[in-house]
Amino acid sequence: MTFFGSLNDMLVLAFDTSSKTVSVSLLRDQVVIYETIVNRDINHSETLLAAIDEACRLSALKIREVDLLACTTGPGSFTGLRIGVSALKGLMLATGKPAAGVSSLAALALNIETKGKIIGAMMDAGRGQVYLAYYQYETDGTLRQLTEAKALDPNDLADQHLSNVIYVGDGAVQYDAVIRNLLKNDDVIAPERQKFICASAVGKLAIQKFQSNDLLDLKTCVPVYLRSADVLPQKSIYCSNL
Repeated sequence: MTFFGSLNDMLVLAFDTSSKTVSVSLLRDQVVIYETIVNRDINHSETLLAAIDEACRLSALKIREVDLLACTTGPGSFTGLRIGVSALKGLMLATGKPAAGVSSLAALALNIETKGKIIGAMMDAGRGQVYLAYYQYETDGTLRQLTEAKALDPNDLADQHLSNVIYVGDGAVQYDAVIRNLLKNDDVIAPERQKFICASAVGKLAIQKFQSNDLLDLKTCVPVYLRSADVLPQKSIYCSNL
């Protein structure tokens, strides 16, 4: 099924609910036409759909005009991931459009544009742990994952045996003092302003997944937790800008 004439005409709706923030973005191919990050102490189920509606309203678009849907599928907050994936499935059902699932750690890594360093994307996992994966840019600018994503104690960071790393994310900020005691001379921690995941990064990675036909199956897509989680019922999803 064809949803658009060319990749240059692709309209992407992307969102992230994997941490304390909710981010929503609309992209026309690689160009960001709308983006917001909501950092409020309320449940993502109260924030996400309102943010999507607002994105479409301010961009004068309807969700039925979107060509590709995308969200982070993990790791991250168990509740946040369930809400995000549930919303994605609801939108897939409502629109019939394809969707791509993106690693929250990969999206976080795109906050760093430095090409020479290894990027340690680190999210606060709670329970005294962090989620961590290492990435590096290829010569063509694409992001390559170097290690498997894992949940670990930040005190075990020295066991990863990587150097020339820039660590980014709320996990790096949360455990700044611990990490600095373990860092090698050429390692650094990114500024706190870069700790949030941007939905535009989710959209850009989703376009790459679309190009390689790496799309989600509505019936089988589930969040990636990296550790056990209590499974809770998913809420039904409704969005007015269809």
